[in-house]
Amino acid sequence: MADDRRLKVLSAIVTDYVRTREPVGSRAIVERCQLGVSPATIRNDMAALEDEGYIHQPHTSAGRVPTQKGYRLFVDEVARIKPLSAPERAAITALLTGEVDLDQVVARSVRVLAQLTGQLAVVEYPSLRRTALRHLELVVLAPTRVLLVIITDTGRVEQRTVSTPATEVLDPVAVEHLRVRLNAALAGLRAESVIPVLTALKEQASEDERALLTAVTSALIEALRPDAEERLAIAGTANLARSTPDFSCLGPLLDAIEEQVVLLRLFTDTSDVLPAGGAEGMRVSIGSENHDDALAEASVVTAAYGAGTGDAVAHLGVVGPTRMDYPATMTAVRAVARYLSRFLAGPDQAA
Repeated sequence: MADDRRLKVLSAIVTDYVRTREPVGSRAIVERCQLGVSPATIRNDMAALEDEGYIHQPHTSAGRVPTQKGYRLFVDEVARIKPLSAPERAAITALLTGEVDLDQVVARSVRVLAQLTGQLAVVEYPSLRRTALRHLELVVLAPTRVLLVIITDTGRVEQRTVSTPATEVLDPVAVEHLRVRLNAALAGLRAESVIPVLTALKEQASEDERALLTAVTSALIEALRPDAEERLAIAGTANLARSTPDFSCLGPLLDAIEEQVVLLRLFTDTSDVLPAGGAEGMRVSIGSENHDDALAEASVVTAAYGAGTGDAVAHLGVVGPTRMDYPATMTAVRAVARYLSRFLAGPDQAA
């Protein structure tokens, strides 16, 4: 739709409806937007928008409300990232204040994102398979059990308990020797490069250390496998409850959120969802674009983050009703993603 005035009319309808949850009439548009045309002209524009499926009339005597198609056009052609307000900037900057680890930063980020947007917020921890190994630690817990600690270059820490056969009593000296060999061989490698190196180490291992190395290798490969479960932090579920009037039934949506695999799929299944207008690296999926019946009345705004340009290691986003303040939500999502990226890049970038 190329008509600039009709885009302005659509923008006014979306903006007012998001603010009031009430259908928007031509008189309100004339009074607030000052487009320099008569109410009759605005009504003609609204009729054209309705014919094209961008708005609809919920009741005979009511004004108009946006359709999914209308929200899509608004996001693609009208909505733009806006500057953060001073309180918003202060809230996000506080994420990086003090000496904090990754878990603390993720927990703070998801809470701030929920507060800024008034929506349900989700932050994915940096993926083990998309990051590099920084260090491995082996701690003897029992004669036949050892704790494998995996530390990545993003600061994510994972633990796995590794057991050896009952006949293979662990020698602390051998465990330390294996720890040194593993770190020398694997430090700095990404997941896809780890398996060939581990295979070579197993072939070179002596009979005495093969049982422990095999057990540790299996645990490490399991943690790094492509379909390994990712970790999510979620906040703001109560925000969805306050949006109940925007959903015909909230239960299926809450069930879908509890099944975190649905949220993970939203982060990756964006092949047919266009980038948000003017926001490179962001995605906005609206209603049926989510390809899940439970999310048919929801919008999802997501962005990737990582330590370097084009080096995405995880995602974050918000879930809310289609009646969403898209510019403000896109602004908050992009800002939090940038701060998380700076945190991963190190102190010099986070300042």
